[in-house]
Amino acid sequence: MTTTIPVPALPTLTDAAAALRAGETTATELIEQSIAAAQAADSEIGAYLTRFDDHARLMATRTDEQIAAGRPLGPLAGIPVGIKDILAYSKGPTTAQSLVLDPAWGAATGDCVVVRRLERAGAIVTGKTTTMEFAIGAPDPDKPFPVPRNAWDTGRWAGGSSSGSGSGVAAGMFCAAIGTDTAGSIRIPAAFNGITGLKPTFGRVPKSGVVPLGYTLDHIGPMARSAADCAAVLAAIAGYDSSDPYSSRAPIDDYLGALTGDLHGVTIGVDDLDRYASGGIDPAQPALFTAAVDQLQAAGATVVPVQVPMYPELTAIDIVVMLAEAHAYHQPTLRTRWSDYGQATRIILAGGTGISGADYVQAQRVRRIAQQRMAELLAAVDLIVTPTGHLGAPALDAMDPLDPLGVLPSLHTPYWNPLGNPTLAVPIGLSSAGTPLSMSLSGKHFAEAAVLRAGDAFQRRTDHHLQNPTDHRGETR
Repeated sequence: MTTTIPVPALPTLTDAAAALRAGETTATELIEQSIAAAQAADSEIGAYLTRFDDHARLMATRTDEQIAAGRPLGPLAGIPVGIKDILAYSKGPTTAQSLVLDPAWGAATGDCVVVRRLERAGAIVTGKTTTMEFAIGAPDPDKPFPVPRNAWDTGRWAGGSSSGSGSGVAAGMFCAAIGTDTAGSIRIPAAFNGITGLKPTFGRVPKSGVVPLGYTLDHIGPMARSAADCAAVLAAIAGYDSSDPYSSRAPIDDYLGALTGDLHGVTIGVDDLDRYASGGIDPAQPALFTAAVDQLQAAGATVVPVQVPMYPELTAIDIVVMLAEAHAYHQPTLRTRWSDYGQATRIILAGGTGISGADYVQAQRVRRIAQQRMAELLAAVDLIVTPTGHLGAPALDAMDPLDPLGVLPSLHTPYWNPLGNPTLAVPIGLSSAGTPLSMSLSGKHFAEAAVLRAGDAFQRRTDHHLQNPTDHRGETR
């Protein structure tokens, strides 16, 4: 049996920023809390690949000096942030948690656009967080990397592929983190670790300097305690950049200003997706999901039943397109360094050989039809609510490395990647096993403000996002 790890809890990003400006804490104190949490728990949780303790302390000192001198502060000044180790950062190596990636790639790239924007906003990068190899696959104990574990139960998976970003926020190692999402890799670890994660609209956040998985499916976004925290991070990293050919020039909204707590005038379509929960439904999930929808109504929303269009087709399209695009990227090194890849990664990437050019083209054609049908549905409702998944985090010893995609049944995240719509995962309570469950709020393209508004309104009426693993200290699973 496993237990939760007692760790000190950082405040939410929103509370930390307010306390810093009010003189109730310092950047140095926040960073020392962050470091203490990592020292207390990371040997068992495995959230970090590399820590930048000395650099973080130096940046915290500089922030405190700025405050003392009365100089203007960036919106994320002094906030500890972890970044997934597929984002290039000059302070440390970028490995993609793999023996295959050439270290020269990260060295030549320097700081990716997202990291530059975070630091410009005053955030302090505390380290590189664990991922599944190349943002795909499953934990591989035979490779020389940490096995990411769930912050609530170390015998369970942290979720992939932004594993350490999810468990690290939950364990209080940083106030926010950056993840990437190709089939749910922000939303799955957010759901499994009881935090909030946003997959923005495709093209909303530049991908330059990030190791690709699926060129037309990859999204970069924030992971944090709350929707308000995610809004603050998104405000810092969103926006066009010419270095990314997929980057959008769509205007950036006032994400924080949209958080009114009021959903009057908002129509939300609800689909419980029970018919697609082929991996099973946790006994606690239906009641928790119903209660969460009731809270949206209490905030003023009009709730109507809907059925999302082309669910099986879009889930299949995500896998087909992801495998084809990933195989195109990895084909040369798969031929020459097969054994250096982890077992699950080899299996998944090799699956791309079975996808023909005709298959890829047909998937993209059907994808466009599905995008149009979703646009039609979102002309009738403002937002769509579904479960993020019907089950909590699986036990690590139950995961089959020969079937690495076997964790996807009853997870509903891949549906939204081919569509490109913004989707926010928020915690709704604990499963029958005592692990977090989650719901997703999705909106029109570039309507992150509306999605975050709904998530924030829900969280003003609930405290699921404020629960820590240490609140359940001593419980066994």
